[in-house]
Amino acid sequence: MENKRINTSEHLKEIVANLPEKPGIYQYLNTENSIIYVGKAKNLKRRVYSYFSKEHENGKTRVLVSKIADIQYIVVNTEEDALLLENNLIKKHRPRYNVLLKDDKTYPSICMQNEYFPRIFKTRKIIRNGSF
Repeated sequence: MENKRINTSEHLKEIVANLPEKPGIYQYLNTENSIIYVGKAKNLKRRVYSYFSKEHENGKTRVLVSKIADIQYIVVNTEEDALLLENNLIKKHRPRYNVLLKDDKTYPSICMQNEYFPRIFKTRKIIRNGSF
């Protein structure tokens, strides 16, 4: 795996032009050097370039692009490696603009408290205290 850092003090489109055409993940950072987005790509150059090559209809994407101050990327061997690495990095850094993988809201559960008058409610947190 290669780990590279790109500084956006130069023009972003020029920098993006130097990305490899290989699978990997990319991270967008803001001016505070915080990761604001993590993405995966079969082709890093093509995917990252797509953010800067057109006008985005989605307001959230426009705001994201306007906040990018730096780009980091990691080249991996396969698309599957990129998917796993992206998932791990999103869970670790919880970037503001990644919502699907960071929220863990895919599977809500029903909880019944172990109390004299048990409460039943929906939750997304696993409680390990004898509740069902």
